[in-house]
Amino acid sequence: MIVDYSNFASLDIRVGVIERAEVFEKARKPAYKLWIDFGAEIGQLKSSAQITDFYKPDELIGRQVVAVVNFGDKQIADFKSQCLVLGVYTPEGVALLSIDKKVENGARIG
Repeated sequence: MIVDYSNFASLDIRVGVIERAEVFEKARKPAYKLWIDFGAEIGQLKSSAQITDFYKPDELIGRQVVAVVNFGDKQIADFKSQCLVLGVYTPEGVALLSIDKKVENGARIG
């Protein structure tokens, strides 16, 4: 399927740093609760991420990730997920998208 550029441009994809991560006990599929700092313009957003195959919560703290920040909130059990952390599905699990140089939190992708 071919997507018009305006569809892509409507996504607000930003870089943020994970400040807190914990096991999401109430999730149906194994997941972590993440608190991600997207800088002064956006602030901190929460996300539920099914990334338990490759990562432990303490390994995620301080890691910069790429996320869509304008999908709106999604209620997952007792947790409000406010952004979608991007990753790649592999046979072994989900690998996070990352950047190879540290950038300012809130930096826009695109």
